[in-house]
Formats: sequence, C-alpha cells, structure tokens
Amino acid sequence: MADSLPSEFDVIVIGTGLPESIFAAACSRSGQRVLHVDSRSYYGGNWASFSFSGLLSWIKEYQENDIVIESSTWQEQILENEEAIALNKKNKTIQNVEVVCYASQNFQEDIEETGALQKNHASVTTANSTETADPNHLPTVDESLSTLSCKMSAEQTPSSEADITLEVNNAEETGEKGSHSDDKISEQKTSENVSTAEDTTKQLKKNRITYSQIIKEGRRFNIDLVSKLLYSRGLLIDLLIKSNVSRYAEFKNITRILAFREGRVEQVPCSRADVFNNKQLTVIEKRMLMKFLTFCMEYEKHPDEYKAYEKITFSEFLKTQKLTPNLQYFVLHSIAMTSETTSSTIDGLKATKNFLHCLGRYGNTPFLFPLYGQGELPQCFCRMCAVFGGIYCLRHSIQCLVVEKESGKCKAIIDQFGQRINSKHFLVEDSYFSENTCSHVQYRQISRAVLITDRSVLNPDSDQQISILTVPAEEPKTFAVRVIELCSSTMTCMKGTYLVHLTCTSFKTAKEDLEPVVQKLFIPYTEMEIENEDVEKPRILWALYFNMRDSSEVSRNCYNDLPPNVYVCSGPDCDLGNDNAVKQAETLFQQIFPTEDFCPTPPNPEDIVLDENSLQEEGAESSTIAEANSESPKESTSLGNPEEPSE
Repeated sequence: MADSLPSEFDVIVIGTGLPESIFAAACSRSGQRVLHVDSRSYYGGNWASFSFSGLLSWIKEYQENDIVIESSTWQEQILENEEAIALNKKNKTIQNVEVVCYASQNFQEDIEETGALQKNHASVTTANSTETADPNHLPTVDESLSTLSCKMSAEQTPSSEADITLEVNNAEETGEKGSHSDDKISEQKTSENVSTAEDTTKQLKKNRITYSQIIKEGRRFNIDLVSKLLYSRGLLIDLLIKSNVSRYAEFKNITRILAFREGRVEQVPCSRADVFNNKQLTVIEKRMLMKFLTFCMEYEKHPDEYKAYEKITFSEFLKTQKLTPNLQYFVLHSIAMTSETTSSTIDGLKATKNFLHCLGRYGNTPFLFPLYGQGELPQCFCRMCAVFGGIYCLRHSIQCLVVEKESGKCKAIIDQFGQRINSKHFLVEDSYFSENTCSHVQYRQISRAVLITDRSVLNPDSDQQISILTVPAEEPKTFAVRVIELCSSTMTCMKGTYLVHLTCTSFKTAKEDLEPVVQKLFIPYTEMEIENEDVEKPRILWALYFNMRDSSEVSRNCYNDLPPNVYVCSGPDCDLGNDNAVKQAETLFQQIFPTEDFCPTPPNPEDIVLDENSLQEEGAESSTIAEANSESPKESTSLGNPEEPSE
C-alpha cells in the first residue's frame, strides 16, 4: 500500500471525523491534492456508527489494555536538520466502558449474524451482578456468530412485529375458546382457564427479545458513538445543500419533543398547530405561550423588554414573563434546551429563536436525523472528497510528523511502512497527539449511554416515533441529560426495539452520571416482568456506558510546540447540533486558502465538457451512485429546495 501512494500532497488530513471530512472535501473540491488517513479500520473516528457486532468489537478494543509495541525504524529517516513529533499509536479518548445485558441469554442456541465481518465479543455484565461475567458462560465467537445454521425454526423466532402480533392474537383466541368451552362443568372450566393462562405465559416468554436475537439481528443496528441531531436551518444542513452532498444521504424528521416533569413524560407543543391542538394546556396558557414565542422570534426589535434582565439567568427571566410554571418548564428544557443555572437571558432568547426559526422547514419539529445514523455524515463528505480526487487510507497509522528545525514548519509524515510523504499543510485530529504534546491541555468529558429497549418512553399513536427529551439536573454541579429515542424506521435498530441515546457533560463516570435518569425512565428487562403486560416503563434489554473526551474548547496555543502549518481539529462536543464541526472546518479552510470558496456548489453536469476518457470515468461513477441510491429507504426526507419543505 505504501509504495502505491504518491510522495507529495498539498494537504494531509489525519483522522476521519466530521470536521476533518468536511475540511478534506472542501480542499479536494478547490483542486488541492488531498491525502486522508486514519489508523482505525472505520470512517468517522468518534463520530462513527457500528452494527451490534461491530460495537462489541469496539468495546473489546477499549476494555483491553493492549501494550503497543512501538517501532523505532522510522527514527532512522529523521535527518540532522529535522526533528520528529511522535503521534499516538492508540486512541485514549474513550474511558470507563461498561456493558450490562438485561435480556435473557440462552447459550444453548447457535446464533449467527448474517454477513457479519467482525466477530469479537465484549465482556458482558449480567443484570444480577456488577462483576464481569465468566467468559466460559458467555456466548463465544463460535457460539454466537458461528457459521452453523440457526437451529431455531421460524415459528420459534418471530422475524417481525407482525409475526409477534399474530402469535399473541392466536394465544388470545385459544384463551377465549378455552374459557367458554363448557359452562356446565366448573372444574373443567377452571382447569382449562389455568391451562390457557399457562399457555399464554409460555407464548409471551417465547416472544420475548433475547440477547441471541439481538446478536442475530445485529446488522439491523447502526449505533452512533456520538448522539446529535441536525437543525433544519443549521450550518450543516445549509452546507449539505450548498455542496450537493445531501444526495449521498437521506433524513427523517424528529416527530416529538418530550418533557419529563413530576415523574411523567409528556409531549411538548412546539408549532402553532401543536399549541392549539394540545389538550393539556388551558386556553389562557395557549395564549401566553404563543405571545411569548412570538416575542422570542423578534426579541432584537424589542430591547426594552429584556435589556434589564441581561445579567440574570434565562430561568429567572421566564418567571417575569407571566408564564405558568408548566410553560416555564416547557420553554426552558424542551424548546430553548438551556441550563437552568448557567444560561443567561440572551443565551436563552437566542436558543428559543433558533428553535422557532427551524420549525416548518421540513416538518413540525426543528430537527432531522440521518438514516443509518450520524456516522453517515462523515462518510458523505469523504465520498465528495474522493469524487474530486482525494485519496483515502484506513488502517494506515502515522508514526510522526517531520519538522524542519530552521523554519520550524512541518514538511512530511512517516507512515507505518516507513514511507515519507511530503505536504504543505497538515490537519490532525486531537486524539492523535501524544501526551507530551498535550501535557498542558485540560479536557472536558462527555458521559454517554446507549440503551436497547422494548418500547417507547411515551406510548405513541404510531410505533415509528423519533423523540428528543431533556431531563433537567436535580443536584448541584450536575448537568441536564439529553435523551434521543430512535425507532426502527431510522435504520438504527431491529423491529420491535428502540435505540436510546443519553448524553450529558461529565461530572463523574458515565454510569454514575446517567444511571439515575435511566432508573427514572426505564426498568430492567427480567423474567418476572415479562408476565406483567401492564408495565408502564420501557424495559432495558442491553446497555452501554462510556466517557468520551471533549476537546472542542481547547485552544491551539495549549498544545506544545506545534509547527505553524499543523492545524488541530477537535472531536465531538456535547452540543445537540453540528455547528461547531462546520465552523471548525470552514475557519481552517479559509485560514489556509483565503481566496478559495468553501465547498461551492458543483457545476451543472450539462456545462461540463469532458474528453472520451473522462466520459468513461463519469459514466462508471454515475452508475455507482445510482446503484447506491436505489438501496436507500423511500420513507425519508430529501434536502431539496430550502424554501420548499419536503414531505
């Protein structure tokens, strides 16, 4: 692989996260020769998405403390007038990884995940124990993902919600026949009722979702490491439309904004139609809310109404606006989504205006979610970069940056094969810098949890709801928890389950930060509760907790002795949107290429004049794009004309 790479580029990008991918695409689009490398085996870095088996492999990677054997052969290539900045060989941005499996684990079944490429299993903690389960009693690679055919019949393992519903209905019909079979003989009737109840219980147990089923349907899951949404009028949506990268992805609307108040989950009215159709608000409350939201849309025109409150929090400002406690809660936690203790009045008004400004562009909420997960977005920009000539290398680690002593500038990299590759500009993701380079850097942390559950947090009219919920902090120094619940139509989980992401700024470990919220909204999935169909809370089948580094607010000056032509990109931040990633990429691009347009609109194909060789290449590329688009689900939102909402 090393011999096939050119020896010189205009730009070398190390890391394939979202900001790096946007930057690389912009450079390639402007005619620069771009090399984009990543030591990982997947695109996206900490922005990536995984199938269930892929996630288990990722978990195992961070649970194991492998000793990295460093090669010193690259040091022989450093000349006397040069010095090297060594890069990290292992990603250290993920900590405190914990897995808990609540679903029943039937180890007698041979289950395979069709088409799975990665077959490494992480250690699993059972619901009844906090210690790591004995690997001898867990499904191994050969047991859970064996190449043997699955021994379970279609009747034993329902393949869809329709199958499950059908089987439950059949059980109910059997129960009705049994209970009315003979009114004259009470003993026989009682016996048949008991028998029917036992049959129904067995049927429900058979229909329960097991860990083996999750493994078997693992490729139905696309689990994001970072949980975010796209504001419909945010910077990323505008960039996707402007650059025409939106053709590589499809999106769905977030259908519900929820609130958690007084121990209950309820839907928050956002749009004008939602407000007037809401049955929980009184007529007076509806008028109050509409009047306040109208003011927020034009608050800059009425400075007299907020100038006196600029130095207080937005929460205190709301108390002066003649809003009921119910409305104050909705605005603060579900519309503005700001901190109760730290967000100023101006911050709250800006956030509320942004929320309202995004309503109605593509649906009744301000948010979109990409089908197959957030991890699709870096890949979309990677594809754009490749279309314009960028070269990508995964599983390709970089040993060091080569710096010229006299000028102090970086002139090359040395890769794992010892090849020296020259360039003018270098963009490096923060996680690649060594501890020596980052000795003065102070990072924040993000607490993350991923849950697989059996139902929604709020009983929906349809089982295909996508929801966002903010649970406010209750204790000092803790932070509000953002909950995003995805249904199977987002192509992120198997039918009959929901994928739930929890995110907050870290105060302790991820499990300590998020478990109190998990306990409020969910219950563990146990055998005892399977028989109780009146359980209100969703049941957790499987849970993952981990902490992720947040380097979004680290200044470049904090890094030790970086050459002036080496630029830094941060990993994901804790914000709901992706504006920070777009701002980073655009700022760095304009800093390096001030005269170039950032991701301009591609030319109209009719205006391009091509020679015969180019025509052949273009034809091959078009067929590839058409084939990829034909595999995409139909029920989605396309980012078309910004002025015309898509249905």
